[in-house]
Amino acid sequence: MTNPLLEDHLLPPFSAISADQVKPAIEEILNRNRARIEGLLESFRTGTEPTFATLVAPLEQWDDELSKAWSPVGHLNGVKNSDELREAYNACLPLLSQYSTELGQNVELCEAYKKIQASAEFATLSQQQQTTVNNALRDFHLSGVDLPADKKARYGEISQRLSELTSKFSENVLDATHAWHKHIDDESVLAGLPDSAKSLLQQLAQQKELPGYVVTLDLPSYLPIMSYADNRELRQEVYSAYVTRASEIGPNAGEFDNSANMQEILALRFEMAQLLGYESYAAYSVASKMAESPDQVLEFLTDLAKKAKPQAEREIAELKAFAKDNYGADDLQPWDVGYYAEKLRQQRYSISQEDIRPYLPVDTVIKGMFETVSRLFGVQFVEQTTFDTYHPDVRFFEVHKDGAQLASFYLDLYARAKKRGGAWMDVCRTRRNTESGLQLPVAYLVCNFTPPVGDKPALLTHDELTTLFHEFGHGIHHMLTRMDVAAVSGISGVAWDAVELPSQFLENWCYEPEALAFISGHYETGEPLPKELLDKLLAAKNFQSAMGTMRQLEFALFDFRLHHEFRADGVDVQTLLNQVRSEVTVVPISPLSRFQHGFTHIFAGGYAAGYYSYKWAEVLSADAFSRFEEEGIFNPTTGQSFLDEILSQGGSREAAELFRNFRGREPSVEPLLRHCGIEIPEEETV
Repeated sequence: MTNPLLEDHLLPPFSAISADQVKPAIEEILNRNRARIEGLLESFRTGTEPTFATLVAPLEQWDDELSKAWSPVGHLNGVKNSDELREAYNACLPLLSQYSTELGQNVELCEAYKKIQASAEFATLSQQQQTTVNNALRDFHLSGVDLPADKKARYGEISQRLSELTSKFSENVLDATHAWHKHIDDESVLAGLPDSAKSLLQQLAQQKELPGYVVTLDLPSYLPIMSYADNRELRQEVYSAYVTRASEIGPNAGEFDNSANMQEILALRFEMAQLLGYESYAAYSVASKMAESPDQVLEFLTDLAKKAKPQAEREIAELKAFAKDNYGADDLQPWDVGYYAEKLRQQRYSISQEDIRPYLPVDTVIKGMFETVSRLFGVQFVEQTTFDTYHPDVRFFEVHKDGAQLASFYLDLYARAKKRGGAWMDVCRTRRNTESGLQLPVAYLVCNFTPPVGDKPALLTHDELTTLFHEFGHGIHHMLTRMDVAAVSGISGVAWDAVELPSQFLENWCYEPEALAFISGHYETGEPLPKELLDKLLAAKNFQSAMGTMRQLEFALFDFRLHHEFRADGVDVQTLLNQVRSEVTVVPISPLSRFQHGFTHIFAGGYAAGYYSYKWAEVLSADAFSRFEEEGIFNPTTGQSFLDEILSQGGSREAAELFRNFRGREPSVEPLLRHCGIEIPEEETV
């Protein structure tokens, strides 16, 4: 029997991949790579000089072979999870971690890179090649290559255990989310919900072969309950189930508890940082980012909080007064905030997400998104109907420019069972030069939107529209690169606190009348969003924006302080979160809330001591967009400049340098505050 994971495919052969193939394939590739690397080092020992062509290029090729096998496995683990695949995936994590540590701590490999950096050849290398060598040497140090043998071994043990723990954390959140549902057979319990939400809950019940309605903790089900359900007890029950997921309390108390996982993850990260000579994991994390020090990050976050908090306090006071005066609700609880906020939004602006939804059918939105990017960067999108897929919902597109294909991507939009929540972009193939020609980039774009219900197409809310544009911003960053060295191609090698720049940048077109004219179109009539609704949407754009800003700053400060203040004697995670909340949070918080137990971004994703990146990059994205505001939102010259200076460059240069090249100056926080509608006292703007 052949193993498709050991074959070279242009695109992943999803239909041919089975769980029992995963571990044998990964083991074979890792062992093959080890033998190749040993052969490479032996050639250097016997007189061959390491050059970019003799060292970096072959290593890149072997790494790409491993990536082509592991990428579809990791993707399927997120979008089509099963017990068998999960077991195979987890069995490979320690193998991959061990291999990565071996490479990162290989002194001979490190010395070979140093020889290239010190050679006469180095000056003749391209910018992207030089950056690849420099970054590799930085990463050798961050992997512990300089450590004595005992500490190297300990570093390897830590890395391996962390890969297991972070995977388990993510699994617990997925399992806890899908372990709970509420069956409702009396429609009156759902009073206040729009028809679209009730239709979805009815469809969820049918899938479980139940009469009536089923509420789950997936966001397309959860959010309408919190925003529209008149039944306060229902809101409280669903909220409590959601915020206690994967914790020691709640409906599934202790069953998927992440408490011990969090403590061990934090302790191991701190120990790793200490091994490498850093005072904290936050200091270790910042070493490869735009930010220069932990203090700079904390100063940035606290300064932004200081600017936004007065307005946030006014916004929550308005909401409390509104709820009391109009509904007699004088005890605003966390499960009430979204409900009364929606009532206030409708009273103030006569608009809700449901009013917008009929004008955002998914096919029209996708076509409009493509048109937006086409006008900006001169590319076209061509859907392919014949491709190997893993689910009927998945679509596949090619990206073309001037008649030539540049890239392609998978689009997987809808929430379903066994699919991880949230939205993300991931790498399927990286643009790179190979012996047989140029390998084109391929991306995975994944969301969890409300699927089509009955004979209606999928209809997006405006929030979902911005989510789609956000992920597509990541996608074009990966796909429109012109770099052809894998380590700095697309999103590879981009400082983590700059990687959100293109994604947040593209969201801006979701609020531009000129763009919405073709992004929107009523699912029955094709009529674009009427001016009346558009005006209301724009008027409501910054509704409670300071409250939203403070919520993001709460997450960012909690993450960064947690990883900066954790020491050998540990830290009480809940106490630290409560402390951060006492300083920045303006909305009511339930003592039941175990938000941290489901914070996959920092405990299972790449955002540990890096969640601040969203706000950091939002400063860059708002400032970058301000140039389009000055020169025209579809100005092709400005679009070409953004493509040339930011998108195409990947990680080949420092992010700050790329931003200056595009904007002509250092970034300013003013456009972000203006875009969010946050007013700054005049004395602070001088």
